[in-house]
Amino acid sequence: MTDSSRHRSTHFVRPARLEDARAIRTVARESWHAAYDDLLGPDTVEMMTDEWYALEGLRESIQSRDSHLFVAPEPDDDKPDRTDELAGFVHVGQWPDEPAVGHLARLYVRSGHWGCGLGTSLCDHGERAVEDDGYDRIRLEVFTTNERAIDFYEGRGYEPVAEVVEELEGETYRVSLLERSL
Repeated sequence: MTDSSRHRSTHFVRPARLEDARAIRTVARESWHAAYDDLLGPDTVEMMTDEWYALEGLRESIQSRDSHLFVAPEPDDDKPDRTDELAGFVHVGQWPDEPAVGHLARLYVRSGHWGCGLGTSLCDHGERAVEDDGYDRIRLEVFTTNERAIDFYEGRGYEPVAEVVEELEGETYRVSLLERSL
């Protein structure tokens, strides 16, 4: 059993399906605006989410055998398997150019669900998937100014391993690389 077992919660999480792509993009856009408008500006956030969450790219990620994408539908006791509205998603795979390291590429939850354990449920699913794939560590990137996310990940046992500078739309930003053993 992994260290993440102490974080288990009861939110319904399932593998993403092709018909989830549009709802995943909506969650990404809303989450990015809530988390990054003050840092990047709303226009930059809109441009980045349009590019990084293009429907065709999301569909490719959903179908990929090299990664896993899980979603959490908006709670609805009558329709737990719905695809029209999602509360959050997680996307994991291999860290680029490091075959032994898993990559928590994306974890986003609508701001109305922050603090209710949904991010924990999604992260649990992602971590289990990369562990089942044979990875012994998992790594992620997070803006150094995103204290909420850093606190969340450090609470799960992630530790800083490096800090890098990323360029986005002509601006530079500090990004922390966090990692934990599985």
